[in-house]
Amino acid sequence: MALEHAILVSLTELSGSGYELANRFDKSIGFFWSATHQQIYRVLTRMDAAGWIVGTAVVQEGRPDKKVYSVSEAGRTELDRWIAEPTEPSTLREELAVKIRGAANGDIAALTAEVRRHRSVHVERLELYRLIEKRDFPSPADLTGTALHQYLVLRGGIRVEEGFAEWCDEILEKL
Repeated sequence: MALEHAILVSLTELSGSGYELANRFDKSIGFFWSATHQQIYRVLTRMDAAGWIVGTAVVQEGRPDKKVYSVSEAGRTELDRWIAEPTEPSTLREELAVKIRGAANGDIAALTAEVRRHRSVHVERLELYRLIEKRDFPSPADLTGTALHQYLVLRGGIRVEEGFAEWCDEILEKL
């Protein structure tokens, strides 16, 4: 997936400036497709040149004008093409797994501490996802359209974090 497609998805949900888009990435899409603010601005420029988005200048008092982007018809066509395109399942690439595999050659106490640290990060992220779920999706059975799709992605993130936390618990028990 190109960053362009993640930006198109975000802009179909809500038009916004580069700054607003970067902040939304930090709070949502960025949990599973990260990008720096600089990358987002560079890609917005390319997308504008390609005709996938339209930028509208908005005058602001006491601040420089901003450009608010929305998805053009060409951008919607590209997004539709990309969504229909087959996607290869991703392969887990986890450095901690390689360290565990080589544990017989290293410091088990240091590795155990590292597994505890990883577990803590995954549990913290899981708690955040559950808070978002409770706040933004109090009635999951009633969801449709974009809200349902956002919820399903969040549920995927919850399940991944649950799995990682459980895996870390198993490792700690066995080590």
